[in-house]
Amino acid sequence: MHAPVRPSATPSSPTRRPVGLKLALRLAWRDLRGGLRGFGVFIACLALGVMAIAAVSSASRGLSEGLGREGRRILGGDAAFSLIHREPTAEEHAFLARHGSVSTIATLRSMANAGEKGAALVELKAVDGSYPAIGELRTDPPASAADLLALRDGVYGGIADPVLFGRLDLKPGDTVLIGSARVQLRASLTSEPDKIAAGVGFGPRLILSQEALRASDLLQPGSLVRWTARVILPDGANTDAALDALLANAAREQPNAGWEVRSRANAAPNFQRNIERFTQFLTLVGLTALLVGGVGVANAVRRFVEAKRLDFATLKAIGATGGRVVAIHLTEVMLVAGFGIAIGLALGAAAPFALGYVLADILPLPFEPTLAPVELAIAALYGLLTALVFAIIPLGRAHDVPVSALFRDQVEPDRRQPRWVYRAIFLVALAGLVGVALAFAYDRRIALIYIAAAAGVFLLLRFVALGLMVAARRAGRPRQPALRMALANTYRPGALTQSLVLSLGLGVALLSTLAFIDVSLRRQLTQSLPQKAPSFFFLDIPNAQAAQFDRFLSEQRPGAHVERVPMMRGRIVSVNDVPAEQIKASEQMAWVLEGDRGITYSAGMPEASRLASGEWWPENYRGEPLVSFDARAVEGLGLKLGDRLTVNVLGRNISARIANFRDIEWRSLGINFVMVFSPNTFAGAPHTNLATVTDNGAPPVTSDAALMRQLAVSFPAVTAVRVKDALEAVNTIVGQLAGAIRGASGLAISASLLVLAGALAAGQRARLYDAMILKTLGATRRFILSSYVLEYAGIGVVSALFGLLAGAAAGWGVVTQVMKIDFVPDPTGAIIAATAAVVVTVVFGLIGTLQILSKAPASHLRNL
Repeated sequence: MHAPVRPSATPSSPTRRPVGLKLALRLAWRDLRGGLRGFGVFIACLALGVMAIAAVSSASRGLSEGLGREGRRILGGDAAFSLIHREPTAEEHAFLARHGSVSTIATLRSMANAGEKGAALVELKAVDGSYPAIGELRTDPPASAADLLALRDGVYGGIADPVLFGRLDLKPGDTVLIGSARVQLRASLTSEPDKIAAGVGFGPRLILSQEALRASDLLQPGSLVRWTARVILPDGANTDAALDALLANAAREQPNAGWEVRSRANAAPNFQRNIERFTQFLTLVGLTALLVGGVGVANAVRRFVEAKRLDFATLKAIGATGGRVVAIHLTEVMLVAGFGIAIGLALGAAAPFALGYVLADILPLPFEPTLAPVELAIAALYGLLTALVFAIIPLGRAHDVPVSALFRDQVEPDRRQPRWVYRAIFLVALAGLVGVALAFAYDRRIALIYIAAAAGVFLLLRFVALGLMVAARRAGRPRQPALRMALANTYRPGALTQSLVLSLGLGVALLSTLAFIDVSLRRQLTQSLPQKAPSFFFLDIPNAQAAQFDRFLSEQRPGAHVERVPMMRGRIVSVNDVPAEQIKASEQMAWVLEGDRGITYSAGMPEASRLASGEWWPENYRGEPLVSFDARAVEGLGLKLGDRLTVNVLGRNISARIANFRDIEWRSLGINFVMVFSPNTFAGAPHTNLATVTDNGAPPVTSDAALMRQLAVSFPAVTAVRVKDALEAVNTIVGQLAGAIRGASGLAISASLLVLAGALAAGQRARLYDAMILKTLGATRRFILSSYVLEYAGIGVVSALFGLLAGAAAGWGVVTQVMKIDFVPDPTGAIIAATAAVVVTVVFGLIGTLQILSKAPASHLRNL
């Protein structure tokens, strides 16, 4: 007898085993041996986004590590102790000397007077004989600092930034007046090892000796000079433990010194924070490029599913389960994604080395290009999660589609949704992407806002596309056949509307956002401020010469508005006996607690201020010390009326009670302070004055250059800062940052163009089918072209309008909520960007259409 014949297993058989990873990899790899045709946009989109994130994070690591390794050089020692207004006392200097060798520098702003050639603001650095104790000072011609700064024939030496030589038309060997001291500029400054620690200045650097500074008569009671003592620990005892012991002893033995302390571990804390902030911003821009590219990934996967429908049908016909089909081809897609990510990682890893090579002599930073495995792994994770998020839904749709539906999918696409397991995978991958963005964000609040905004834009674009399709369906049947066909193409099965609206809308929104931010920022810097801002700020006006200085300004600028107030520098030590270092401040107000701040006293409320809460003290107030504070500190620092604030001024701790809060109009650039004290708080304390002069529109008696030259002669201790020069310096920095942002955003825009091209290419097969049928039925090339132009133009205009509105909203949010400046609703740049996007859409569409129309119908109709 023959054995009974067992029925063959069916796709629904419970004995069917799930596909193994090894088998899926083997089949996917075998399929990929045929080439990567159709995956070009897929790979390019992932590579662009991953490259941007990897390059930004790797460059940031290089800067951070450079700052860490070069902390001693940047700081000029292992630890630095800074004081404002005064030098360290003999007791304080002796304490520091017990722990190591001590060197000092003094920094302040002053005027360099070159006689008939004019006067210019300079950033003075007065050094002792050991400078530079760490690092190398480079000059042209090369020479030691001691030799260049030495006193010769009654004239002190100086080393000046090349900008000063150019600004005053000087050459090495010429002499300028600094205060009342004659200084011969003996060399041009090429680089100084501790430049970063000084921060951003408004004038060129001028290095001279401390003997020259003392001879200049600039060191008056209350002068805004910062003295910094730098301690170098002994060789063999410069460990982290010894450094920690020094800092702890300083806090314990010199609690009232009032100095700002920095160590080699945080040599440039503000600079480091700015690097981290800017890195986060550029990373989010790179993530935008990756998300925009994700749309291209989804389009490519849909095209891949369409091209593989015969393979899917064949596999299902011979008994493969839907899960096995999806697993094999998901593996194939992720392998391709890995290839694109590898390209992005390679380019991103190489970018810091290329940057270091090209900008080695330009960057004033200790930039150390390095391979950053952690940052590269994070970039790769971003890429893998993005690929999975955008690929799983199009692939999952093929699980339950029957064989017959797959074969006729081209003319009647199946509309069923993927199984819950694929939706779950999508949600898990999306949550992972959000989690990575939050976990590695410098400011999670900004990251959350970005995530919410990105999700909102994606959803809104989806609704815009659906709304456009519904509107086209309900538009009726126009008499013009080309318009009727264009409307039908907008909502037909397999229409390109959703992918085109998504890619084009994202690109226009990004371009519009940048355009609105750029115009608002530039208007604020170049147009709105100068109309209401002072012409000059004058610093370090001696009290004894205040009345004489007022008369001088009245003669030089008759009718101009002059405002003068007393000014000192102080550092917040504690609030309600809580040390400033332990106060949890918001990101926007943390700067108030960092370092020293300008402070003043006044009987009346300052101009450009408005009382927000509390009461102002009487004009002849004689009670306990009171202070008025910026109203933003209520939330930023958690302050309230009645809190007790302690500040260190001139080495003394002074406590005052918060009497009121003020809303301050900082953008007027007038005189204002975060803290204004009642006059009795600093009765008898030495200080200088700060003054501004604001022209009333009448032509001045003397030019700005003549005023500065005469000021340097009559009041050598007074420093003049021209507001236009300060704005130009700020504008230069903002322009450089804007250039970096535009460069990074260019990647996102490139991704949008790739996605647009990919979306049009994905629909080319369906368009080929339509064109061949239409040509067979007698349609002319002109009719087909006009219908496609109308379709692409309609979709482009709607997407561009949305992008304009979304960009305006995003630009308003960034400008008013983050930058805290006025939003300028000038849509010129955004409209140009939107128009260009529509033109690009139509041109890309026509290129594809012309390629289709160039083909003969007969050869294609046989294969449809």
